[in-house]
Amino acid sequence: MKNNQFAIQPVSTHQKIAELTQLGFLDDQTDQLTATELWYHFLRHTMLENPSEAGWHTFLTQTLATSDLTLAECRAQQRPVSRHMFQLVALQLLAFEVDVDYDPAHPDVAWHTIQLPALEHALDQPAAIIDAWYLLLCTHTKNGQSFIDALTSRGFLVPLYQLPATQKPLFFNGKALAVFDPTRLINEVVYVETDLDTDSDGQRDLIKVEITRPAETNDGLQIPAVYTASPYNQGTNDAWGEKLTHSVATKLTHKDPQQQPDIPAFPTPTSHRSTQGETTTAEETVHQQATYTLNNYLAVRGFAIIYSAGIGTKDSDGFQTCGSPEQTLATIAVIEWLNGQRRAFTNRTDQIEISAWWCSGNVAMTGRSYLGTLATAAATTGVTGLKTIISEAAISSWYDYYRENGLVMAPGGFPGEDADVLAAETFSRTKNVGDYHHVQTAFNDYLQQMARAMDRATGNYNDFWRQRNYRPNIKNIQADIMMVHGLNDWNVKLNQVKSLWDGLADLPVARKLVLHQGQHIYINAFRSIDFTDIVNLWLSNKLWQVDNHANDVLPDLITQDNVVPETWTSTDQWEQPGHARQWQLTTDGLRERAAATTDSVTFNDQLPVDQFQTFSRQPTVWQTALVTTNNAFSCQFKTPQFKDDLLLQGTPELTVSLTASADHGMLSAQLVDYGTARRFNVSPTMLNRQGLELGYHWQKDDLREFTLADRPSDYHVISFGHINLQNRHSSAQIDALAAGQRVALTLKLQPIFHHLAAGHRLGLVLFSTDFGMTVRGNEAITYRLELGESHLVIPTVR
Repeated sequence: MKNNQFAIQPVSTHQKIAELTQLGFLDDQTDQLTATELWYHFLRHTMLENPSEAGWHTFLTQTLATSDLTLAECRAQQRPVSRHMFQLVALQLLAFEVDVDYDPAHPDVAWHTIQLPALEHALDQPAAIIDAWYLLLCTHTKNGQSFIDALTSRGFLVPLYQLPATQKPLFFNGKALAVFDPTRLINEVVYVETDLDTDSDGQRDLIKVEITRPAETNDGLQIPAVYTASPYNQGTNDAWGEKLTHSVATKLTHKDPQQQPDIPAFPTPTSHRSTQGETTTAEETVHQQATYTLNNYLAVRGFAIIYSAGIGTKDSDGFQTCGSPEQTLATIAVIEWLNGQRRAFTNRTDQIEISAWWCSGNVAMTGRSYLGTLATAAATTGVTGLKTIISEAAISSWYDYYRENGLVMAPGGFPGEDADVLAAETFSRTKNVGDYHHVQTAFNDYLQQMARAMDRATGNYNDFWRQRNYRPNIKNIQADIMMVHGLNDWNVKLNQVKSLWDGLADLPVARKLVLHQGQHIYINAFRSIDFTDIVNLWLSNKLWQVDNHANDVLPDLITQDNVVPETWTSTDQWEQPGHARQWQLTTDGLRERAAATTDSVTFNDQLPVDQFQTFSRQPTVWQTALVTTNNAFSCQFKTPQFKDDLLLQGTPELTVSLTASADHGMLSAQLVDYGTARRFNVSPTMLNRQGLELGYHWQKDDLREFTLADRPSDYHVISFGHINLQNRHSSAQIDALAAGQRVALTLKLQPIFHHLAAGHRLGLVLFSTDFGMTVRGNEAITYRLELGESHLVIPTVR
């Protein structure tokens, strides 16, 4: 395995001593100890399950200190601690396996191979032992957590539960410690009043907010809040969503300029509810806690955890609107309540007001997919109190999620889903049948309006999608942003995060980005990267204002390599100016130096009925046929084999000149890494189910990691793009097109950050129907591509 740690903060010797003293490792008696005596003293403090003399003796006799001597034997011989001894014992403390991860005779080799933090000095002085032990506590174990967190999960910090609220929270190496007793966490519910009336009932929409906070807040401790806006949190209507899913067995048609459909509108909000009293005590508790394990980790480290499903969900008012400005306003209403700018009530009827008196007013937002999307939307409002967001696989424009360049487009794996389908699926007011009965007709009417406004007929960008595009408001962001995205995420595609990354470049906020090799997943329980530590360092800085230099310590961009397992590297930019390379499309493939040509190639979009039906049922079969066979429905272009490894970065651009035999058509493209190799499995491998403890007798998580597949594969799709030939200038503009008309267009593919191994070839496949994402008309349309006017550019190749 390889250990990649980015969140270790350099600290002074004075701070190390102060923090080790705070945790009980150092005291007045340790000042007189020799280096070796101090080392044994530190080791003794790791005896948590049996701290007796017998337990200590057992540890000494069962721990190897040299290749042939135990700690007990070295101690009896009064051997001084050496770097070799320290490393060998540390490998055992960190749960690495003998003869698997290390050779007892050469612990330094394993230390280097695993990439554990380097020991800087000889260990002959107490100060050097303090430095080494402090660094060891920051070092990750084989089970993917820092040694201090591993000790925490065994009860090391339990004595600190009893500290008064005035002495909490505690931090180690700039990161919050789990010194809050999970058995005393307070779970409660309030109802925040919004400025909306999306269900048109004449009352401002109330939204349910679920809170988990430490008991110390009742003793005066004011804490920051970590807020997750999750429309899924109160349940979903999966059967309803399946029923509404649109058919993709639809022909593409010629588009004529037309008037944009109307957008559903909501009435002007009524006056506020009158207050019938005030209290500091909530009356309702949380029925079932949400399961985002990153938030569970933070809950015992001094952060209040807030969940709200928002408008149109169970126990809340309003309609689900799928990314509209109303949903954004409902999302930030919770933040406004947390920083004292908005009202909430103890229940839905009594109008007894309750404030977030326990909150410092500093708020972060977390979450993946729709959750991270609402965090992004909230940040673009510039709402007061939102200090940072950690958005994972987040949408920055809903048009680019359900549409692309004038085409109706499915998120990867969900053909036929659209905004109205998602709104229906997340409208969990259906779970309270009596409540749903009163709004059923009105919500069905709203869904019909939404279906017209989102315009599946043309796939054009219009006012409906403009309302759901957060990018024009990136300029309003005042919160620092941490983004996380999968380089193989075909659900929320890479242009979503790349647009946000680029848009933040000139703003006076900190931006960080982690790109992993997964699809649409969380990465907070991966073994090879200290992502949880990264988040802890970040939030301790942004919410608790700990001076841990998070902006400088954490790299701006961290990427996971796609060839070498458990390898993460840091850089400053996604694209590096001056490193672009261009390939011409030729009859011989992709060539960087090609003579002028008038050659052309053709492909036809119509398939035999049985093959069309097979591809429709099994898009994976189509995908393999598309890129690995000579066929009439695509054109393939490949480079020669590369002699050296290449790193491909940025947004590839394809420029082509082509004709279609009809007055309508679409062009699709895939960028492919060709080469037989054992690539990563599609999904991360489970290393230890429920093996990652997030605190002492608290929640757990599954330890995972990307591993190489048992069998080699011949290719991997690394990017793609699609365009309607009638939207070649803009997704909002319909261009004229006649059968046989030659047109030129430039298509931006999905951004990449890809390691192309030596001996592999870069391939470009051009076709029309994408059985995984576009509509499927099976029309007899022939496309002719003029090679002399067609080329591919990748902005950064190193």
